[in-house]
Amino acid sequence: MGQEQGGKKMIRYVKNMSINLFPGYFALVMATGALSIATFLLDMHVVSTGLLYFNIVVYTILWGLTLYRLAFFTSRFVKDLTSHTLGPGFFTLVAGTCVFGSQLIIVAHHPEPALYLWFLAIFLWLVIMYTFFTAVTVRKNKPTLSEGINGAWLIAAVATQSISVLGTLLSPYVENGREIVLFVALCMYLLGCMLYLNIITLIFYRFTFVELKFAALTPPYWINMGAVAITTLAGSTLMLHVDNWSFLSELLPFLKGFTLFFWITGTWWIPLLFILMIWRHLYHHYPLKYDPQFWGMAFPLAMYTTSTYQLSKALSLPFLQVIPRFMVYVAMTAWLMVFLGLIHHLYASFRQQRGEESSSLWQRTRKR
Repeated sequence: MGQEQGGKKMIRYVKNMSINLFPGYFALVMATGALSIATFLLDMHVVSTGLLYFNIVVYTILWGLTLYRLAFFTSRFVKDLTSHTLGPGFFTLVAGTCVFGSQLIIVAHHPEPALYLWFLAIFLWLVIMYTFFTAVTVRKNKPTLSEGINGAWLIAAVATQSISVLGTLLSPYVENGREIVLFVALCMYLLGCMLYLNIITLIFYRFTFVELKFAALTPPYWINMGAVAITTLAGSTLMLHVDNWSFLSELLPFLKGFTLFFWITGTWWIPLLFILMIWRHLYHHYPLKYDPQFWGMAFPLAMYTTSTYQLSKALSLPFLQVIPRFMVYVAMTAWLMVFLGLIHHLYASFRQQRGEESSSLWQRTRKR
């Protein structure tokens, strides 16, 4: 009897999690996958393998919750997808799928499932990209720039670049159609660059010419840096695979200059974002508590580590490897802190639900 009641409580808890699931929660998969790849490249194989197994579990759970929400709370799902503020978070489904696929290739050496994940990511990209941007374009009552734009919008660029990265990594394993795969990867790289440059212009204007209250400086603004970090990774990965397609060899000088441009842009963002965090949490004493959006901060740090390492190989600049060998510890610390916050949040939420159910049961018993 007790086990049956416990099972029902767990079902209700999972149901509540699904209803209120933050659309950008796949950033957890993105952060974990990026850190796993970074630690693998830096010969921390025990850590990278552990993160791989963790990501398999998390990716499966998040998809279960997402599909449950789509099936039973469709109207709320669609409302979030077409929202200026919540809609961009759905691009983490694309980016998380591709980062997980890249992790399977680099860390686990399993390209077969990664190929299916790439096709899934392309399908998700098409659905989310055109649903979201159509909805926010045709909407009559639109928010102001300060209310509608935030760093999460750049996940559209991240998702696009993630398709490029995974496609390029898959190209050596594709015998028929390799040039097509690399062509798609190259086009996604260029399209992701376009999306970043367009969206970051609005965000930079928001930063410098519109009042920015410290409460509005949410963790997704770290995607300002994360988007150019994965752009750097996409360009570097293409450069490392130029032997697989002669056309890439012709574009090599362009890829080198353009990719370096994005890397230095991401490097420029890091000190400013740390300064703004200090301004928010230390100067204004804004409470530092768990928020799923903090995975949007853990991911850029891990991605910057990975992209800098690969850039150093692509440009034959070994001195740049000093940066990832230091940044990997910053990324690991950030990931661990957010993970501990997640564990505490889940435990507190479960206890709160049990307390509410006990209180409700006591009130019903008292009325009898």
